[in-house]
Formats: sequence, structure tokens, C-alpha cells
Amino acid sequence: MVWLAIAMFIALFAFGGRYFGWDDPQGNIQLAIFSAFVFGTISGYKART
Repeated sequence: MVWLAIAMFIALFAFGGRYFGWDDPQGNIQLAIFSAFVFGTISGYKART
């Protein structure tokens, strides 16, 4: 499951703009995707321990 999440993050981060057609000249959507991934990783780690 971790590898699937990492693959989805990389695909959205790198190719999401072209695939979904969003306009993100300032990088706000990429920042939101990155933040959600980091916070999800932290939450998953804390829930596991």
C-alpha cells in the first residue's frame, strides 16, 4: 500500500497538471499535494506506533 501511495504522489506531483488540466503557475496545487502526502505519512507513522 505504501508503494501505491508513493507512485500516486509522484504521478500527481509530476503529471497532474497535464492529466487534469489545472493551471498552477505559482505551484499552489503541488504544494497542497506535497503537504497532504507529508501529513498523511506522519499520521500513518503515529497511528502505527
